[in-house]
Amino acid sequence: MKKVFESSNLKKLKLKNRLIRSATWEGIASEDGSVSEETYEIYDKVAKGGIGAIITGFTSVRLDDFYFDGMMRLCNDSLIPQYRKLTEVIHKENIPAISQLALGGYYRKLEDRFVLVEPNDMTKEEITSVSEDFINAGLRAQKAGFDGVQIHAAHFFFLSRFISPALNNRTDEYGGTTENRTKILTEILRGIRAIAPALHISIKLNCNDFTYRGLDEEESLKICCLLDREGIDSIEISGNGTSVPGIKAHKNEGYFSDAAALIAHEVSCPVIAVGGFRSVDFMEKVLNTTDIEFISLSRPIIREPDLPVKMQNDPKTISRCTSCNRCYSTPAHRCIFNLRGDK
Repeated sequence: MKKVFESSNLKKLKLKNRLIRSATWEGIASEDGSVSEETYEIYDKVAKGGIGAIITGFTSVRLDDFYFDGMMRLCNDSLIPQYRKLTEVIHKENIPAISQLALGGYYRKLEDRFVLVEPNDMTKEEITSVSEDFINAGLRAQKAGFDGVQIHAAHFFFLSRFISPALNNRTDEYGGTTENRTKILTEILRGIRAIAPALHISIKLNCNDFTYRGLDEEESLKICCLLDREGIDSIEISGNGTSVPGIKAHKNEGYFSDAAALIAHEVSCPVIAVGGFRSVDFMEKVLNTTDIEFISLSRPIIREPDLPVKMQNDPKTISRCTSCNRCYSTPAHRCIFNLRGDK
């Protein structure tokens, strides 16, 4: 019988419970990726709130990634001390820290400007360069004290687009079959494992692109099985698009849990389910009727960083997050109700 609030192992990592803070982009880093003081404050609150592990927000592996403003970056060694301070904030509460390595988009410099380049138009040398950027960022994460990294291949950011049949129509070894489109992921996985063997390596994937001719649940399962055979340590199952609004406890929670359950049944590594979880009893129902091992939360932790403590003290606690998605338009992705001072 799995319980939310019991110690458990996420492969190499020891967690005090089965709740993981899913990577949540803050968008408040400097242009070069430097960590702001506000970021340290955010993670200090989350770490003190009782979560089992923390995946830090979208961290680009390239300096010339202009997809978003305010991205954290692990693209040069000079930033390592700042990220070491971040891991120290998290480790102070005896919580594993995982860095989400990501790329919003690949940009090619043309004379005095940068142009976004899609997978079909990239050279093999450019693809290799991106893989090396992820691998080198993994090494920097290890030097900064992170316990693991998560390769972000979901939400139609660069890697998600690269593996999607909707956008990747290449005819070389990086296109066509599922195996070929997944090759970039396996190269990154192997490279990080070789250069930073102590790290837990996770991946975040869409169960469905919800796009015409995009990745569907059948092919997502196939990719997960390929990565499982390559030795991925865990898989977080998400889906394309903005977070679903209007989530109500006991009514429409866990909207990716069915897809995550299908994958968890077929792979040997732990599967993490994300998407609209609001109550302990529903989370435990998912844990005990499927092979899913962990639950990750994002917006509920934005609203209540101490939600895990509240839930552990009173299992009937329901997340106060209303799924309005207005946090996306606030500075540092703060909860609009917290900013207004609502109780």
